[in-house]
Amino acid sequence: MTQHPAQQAVTIVTGAAGGVGSAVVRALVAAGGKVVAEDLDPAVGALASDDVAVVVGDVAEESTAEDAVATAVGRFGALTGLVNNAARFNMSPISETGADLWDALMRTNVRGAFLHIKAAEDALAESRGAVVNTGSMSGLIGMPDQILYGATKGAVHQLTRMAAIELAPKGIRVNAVAPGHIETGFMDDFLPPTGEVRDTVLTDIRHSHPIGRSSTPEEVAAAIAFLLSPAAGTITGVILPVDGGYTTA
Repeated sequence: MTQHPAQQAVTIVTGAAGGVGSAVVRALVAAGGKVVAEDLDPAVGALASDDVAVVVGDVAEESTAEDAVATAVGRFGALTGLVNNAARFNMSPISETGADLWDALMRTNVRGAFLHIKAAEDALAESRGAVVNTGSMSGLIGMPDQILYGATKGAVHQLTRMAAIELAPKGIRVNAVAPGHIETGFMDDFLPPTGEVRDTVLTDIRHSHPIGRSSTPEEVAAAIAFLLSPAAGTITGVILPVDGGYTTA
């Protein structure tokens, strides 16, 4: 089930404009690969280069997924990997979680990943490639005020397992990473922009991880790059925590 050693890696990365997504793009290019960087944010265009093609679009639209696959094959000649990283975050109790918000996060976090797997299936079968989905520790354990986000990530984890079983006969591996807290702007909408309260919350979050700190985007990207690589050639259907021991504790 490993890809041919001589085959150049060509990977679609969704949610590529910042955070973990841009770190994945940098890691894959540094390893000699080509990338299709996809995001709804036009700022993703800053990643464009000879090694990186850019697709701007809504991850939950079939046309965006199809465009990303066509771009990979048309510009770089193949598709060997897919990283479903695009996601929206939310913190709110059940009583304050509206149906519209539920639908919006499910659309981005779950529908988007499914549509990209569907669109990429034939190309990945041809290359005997791999998929890595970005899940979360919130999809593995119970946490307050994350019923919506946690439900979407739990769905992503199960999507990973189901796709791994269905696509294994075609030589496609499907795995997921489940990060803990990452030092990006992902939670900025739910924290004070500056000040003692913000510092206290972030310190408490870091100390809640047994290793005593949060993960960096580059550490999560390294785990994703490993799962895409031939070195992980017999690994499929795995949800790999990258959480500093949080879910173990």
